[in-house]
Amino acid sequence: MTTPSENELLTRIGPGTPMGALLRQYWMPACLSSELIADGDPVQLALLGEKLIAFRASSGKIGILDHRCPHRCASLFFGRNEEGGLRCVYHGWKFDTEGNCLDMPNLPPEQDLSGKVKARAYPVAERGGLVYVYMGERETVPPLPAFEALLCPPDETLVTCRQRECNWVQALEGDIDPSHFSFLHTGAVKVADIDPNHLERFQVMHRAPRYQVQQTDWGLMFASYRPADPGNTYYRYTQFAMPFWTMFPNGPLADNVLAQAWVPMDDTHTMTFTALWKKKTPPLEFAKDGTRIPGIDRLCDTLPNTAEWFGRWRLTANQDNDYLIDRDAQRTNSFTGIYGVAPQDGAVTESMGEISDRTLEHLVPSDRMIVLTRRRLLAAALALRDHGTVPPLVDDPEAGGTARAGDAVCPDSQSWLDIYEATLGEAIHPALRDAAE
Repeated sequence: MTTPSENELLTRIGPGTPMGALLRQYWMPACLSSELIADGDPVQLALLGEKLIAFRASSGKIGILDHRCPHRCASLFFGRNEEGGLRCVYHGWKFDTEGNCLDMPNLPPEQDLSGKVKARAYPVAERGGLVYVYMGERETVPPLPAFEALLCPPDETLVTCRQRECNWVQALEGDIDPSHFSFLHTGAVKVADIDPNHLERFQVMHRAPRYQVQQTDWGLMFASYRPADPGNTYYRYTQFAMPFWTMFPNGPLADNVLAQAWVPMDDTHTMTFTALWKKKTPPLEFAKDGTRIPGIDRLCDTLPNTAEWFGRWRLTANQDNDYLIDRDAQRTNSFTGIYGVAPQDGAVTESMGEISDRTLEHLVPSDRMIVLTRRRLLAAALALRDHGTVPPLVDDPEAGGTARAGDAVCPDSQSWLDIYEATLGEAIHPALRDAAE
């Protein structure tokens, strides 16, 4: 059981908290590149319990600043993004993307202090359709994440965002829960409805898998496994990578190139960033007759973004409308009555409360990956706090570059780790393809 004190350590990520300090060691996705337009509207970002403003200057360079103007603390959200900087509308002070004050027009020249005043600005990087921010204290920032889904050619990569209105840990744990897919998403699916050649039929045939787990340089890897055809075993590999990245089985291990980040906005809101290779094999979505399996839709509708701190990338089906649950569909052809994978996941994780009370849980062997992930995060946060130990992947993100999730069917005689290594050795690696050519 996770104790109350452990739950506090896991879930609280604001400035001065041990988990907040851990997360600030890493670069994190802040927003999509497409959200920021040169000289366009500033965007309010909530990240790690801080309120920030992102803007793209005339040159195309991006700035992420504390939202408070260092003069009188008015919000720079109302600022004018013009001519290479963001100008506060209160007194006209102007700041560039690095927080340097460029102009103090409310002062006569002899009183100008612009060279001595600076808005708090964080290092920013942009790559592959994502804007990253580093909120740590290092003078020399670490390298960017190096998961293969983040390094694929931009024209072959789909990058999406959605918000989850609960704590980041319980949101993330949905991706590393190996048995829920056979119920929450496919609980009403019959084996007879699935193409007999589709690998994912085995998780409908056998809804109670067994598990293998391995500590890795990047975090944790596990495989849920079930009987396949005689003499073979069906494996579904999943990855947790420090500090908030997951890779889940969404197609064959040979080409399932994806990564998902669960970035805490504050203690009770999470922004999910997903990057996947567009040319990967599609996962189970259609019955063998070509009709869509009820409710299994990976894409999801979102509400129009607003300028509020938590107004971006909210699902259309959300807790305000009971996730548009259809009870008649639940009685007939849908296990949940909720349409779409993301709303289904959102419904169950947000129903736990903004921060789940984990003392009420009754954990079982299928929760082993979740328990070990919590322990890995807690150990890293305490090691950093008590001994200054640099967490995994901060200085060597390439150590996680080969991690991948996906499914495979292999002979019973092969070990799950040998299967993983052999499959990846023969797999498609689009992020390395251009370099090889």
